[in-house]
Amino acid sequence: MLKHLLVKEVVAPIIIILVGVLLWLISKKIINKLFSHKIKRIGSKKQNTIKGLINNVVKVFIILIAMLMILDIYGIDTKSLITSLGVVGLVIGLALQDFLKDFIAGMTIIFENQYCIGDVVTINGFKGEVIYLSMKSTRIKAANGEVKILSNRMITEVINHTMANSLAVVDIDVSYESDLDSVEKVFKNACLRLSSIDNVIGDVECLGVQSLNDSSITFRIIAHTKPTEQYDVERILKKELKKVLDKNNIEIPYPQVVIHNAK
Repeated sequence: MLKHLLVKEVVAPIIIILVGVLLWLISKKIINKLFSHKIKRIGSKKQNTIKGLINNVVKVFIILIAMLMILDIYGIDTKSLITSLGVVGLVIGLALQDFLKDFIAGMTIIFENQYCIGDVVTINGFKGEVIYLSMKSTRIKAANGEVKILSNRMITEVINHTMANSLAVVDIDVSYESDLDSVEKVFKNACLRLSSIDNVIGDVECLGVQSLNDSSITFRIIAHTKPTEQYDVERILKKELKKVLDKNNIEIPYPQVVIHNAK
């Protein structure tokens, strides 16, 4: 009798747990293989997002089945429990309205492809990379390492910085004494060479005179870049264009103070 109880109430639950873990590992491997070999039309970031969600759903399903089987071993009427869940579900649904709102908002975010894991977004004034996305919440990691966790229902407006190419903009001031035609020619020749910079798409362009300031004339140079790479490209352009100006003896005006010493 004792041996029978030992097998039924101790060994059997352990076997169920081990089988559940094995099923989880196998299903995870199948899902990962499916996404890596079969689904080619979906972008890699969206694949990772959907794959993570499916893995979570499968894991929860296996856990629920294992729990019901273990409860059945200990004599709990799981059929009545499942039936009662239908009635209790309505009460729980009313009590968990916020959770349901998060769930629906999460589905909307995913199926409308608003953003995926790996995208750089701005939500509620916070900019960073999406490092986690579930039906309940979104986690964004800023460049300084801060992580913001947002309930999906609170996300109403999203700026996605990785959906389209970015634009690097560099404004350079020259003095009024400069020959504008010569300066523009120097910039355009430099732009041809700088178009080979990494992450630049197409040609670097000199648009010409952008503004006439109090003590300087501003030229604008632009370059289309890969998403979120505009800041690195701008830094490189500024450095290289400064070298070009020095080489061609083109002056960059800077504030000067003249002091008269009265005698």
